[in-house]
Amino acid sequence: MRLRTLPLALSLSTALIAAGSLSFAQQEKSDNERKVVNRVMPDYPEIARTMHLAGVVKVEATVGTNGSVKSVDVKGGHPLLVKAAQDAVFKWKWAAASHETKESVEVRFAPN
Repeated sequence: MRLRTLPLALSLSTALIAAGSLSFAQQEKSDNERKVVNRVMPDYPEIARTMHLAGVVKVEATVGTNGSVKSVDVKGGHPLLVKAAQDAVFKWKWAAASHETKESVEVRFAPN
């Protein structure tokens, strides 16, 4: 009889773990609904402008409870554009919240 209950116990524990991860994922999703109060446009690097370089830099900003950016982690983008994107996002301001959040940001650059 014990061998029959083992698969049931494993199934139940797997379901409980999955339910726990679903609620965590839903919580992370709500973190990304925080509103930007002030966006700062990046300074277009002169060398990138000369090269007519366009592109997107993807970053993840860690935003404190007061809405200020605490850190910016680069997730992708052209190396000539990364520093300008980081500098701009550090100046952004989000709405205040009860907890720190991580916000995904795409900074677009066009030579025009």
